Parts: sequence; structure tokens; C-alpha cells
Amino acid sequence: MAFHDIRFPVSLSFGALGGPERRTEIVELANGHEERNTPWAQSRRRYDAGTGLRALEDLDVLIAFFEARAGMLHAFRWKDWGDFRSAPASGPITAFDQPLGTGDGVTQEFQLSKRYVSGAQSYLRAITKPVPGTVRVAVGGDELAAPAFSLDTATGRVGFASPPAAGVELRAGFEFDVPVRFDTDLIQVSLATFNAGAVPKVPVIEVRI
Repeated sequence: MAFHDIRFPVSLSFGALGGPERRTEIVELANGHEERNTPWAQSRRRYDAGTGLRALEDLDVLIAFFEARAGMLHAFRWKDWGDFRSAPASGPITAFDQPLGTGDGVTQEFQLSKRYVSGAQSYLRAITKPVPGTVRVAVGGDELAAPAFSLDTATGRVGFASPPAAGVELRAGFEFDVPVRFDTDLIQVSLATFNAGAVPKVPVIEVRI
């Protein structure tokens, strides 16, 4: 399997249904209490690309994209319209949106990530597919400009020309895509039902990069 660095058409993903999935194993005890555990440290996102289809032309685009990816074989980029920015939905992206790391005077590369916070708990999600041209970086409260930093768009790692000094806070802002693949090798379409308002199910699932 390869990763094709191409984004699923945003005009189709805009109407898609989906979001994060967790896997929780629950054992109910004889006294009515529960034991809960999860084998997943990270969430995984699922979508249905079929719900974004609105016209026969959209169907042409979907089938062409599906065939070029050889069904489930090759992964690709997906824009999750409900969660694709480092900043809150109502605010602009800035270089101070998300933690990038803390300098130690040695390390030159840091992984982009997004932190989800609710009360005292938080979840840190690695961002591996940033959108080129959208990444902004700050070191110690000052925004940097290229070539002071570089970006690997295949991994989401930010590199610095020289290691940030020990104790210096690093932050970043960005847009990002989700690495996904089709979760089916079959797309079934009937023009009669499609013209009547029914759309095919085209499941898409996040892949680990």
C-alpha cells in the first residue's frame, strides 16, 4: 500500500458524515459494576463519502478517484470540515494556537499536534498531514518566517535551522488533512435510486501514518 499525496475532492467531502471513533471494551460484573478498558491510545476517524454526492457529475468524480486509488489499496488526504484547523472555528489561525514542544538546545525537529481539552483532561493528537502553505510557527513568543523553519508535509514534522534554546516554548498554527483510505472495494450505484435521492455508501477510514 502507498500513500497518494492527493486530497479527496473537497466539494464532496463537505457534505460527508463522520467523525472520531473510539474502541472501548466493557465487562459487566455480577454486582452490576463495570470494568472499562481500551486497546486504542488514539482515536480513529470514519466518514461516509457517499453523503456528499449531489449530482451525477459528483458520481463521476468519485468513481474516478476510487479507481485511481485502486479501491482500498492506496491511502489519500481527506479534509474533515468539522475539524481541520489548529484554531477554534470562529477564530483565525495564528502561530500560537497549539503547543509544538519545548527547546532543549539539541533537538531540531518537532511533531505538529493538536490538543483537545475538556475540564482537567486533554488528548494530544499527532498531525501528520498539514496543508502546505498554512503552517505558522512561533519560538519564545516570536513568530518565525522561512527559512528559520522547514516543514515535512508527509509527516507533519517541523525542522529548525538551529536547535531552539533549552526551556523555550514552541507553538504552531496550521490547517491539516486526515490520512485515510476507502473502507470498501465495491461501490454500488443505481441511477434510478440515485435520481430518486438515494446515495451509495462509500465508507472511508483513517489510517495510521
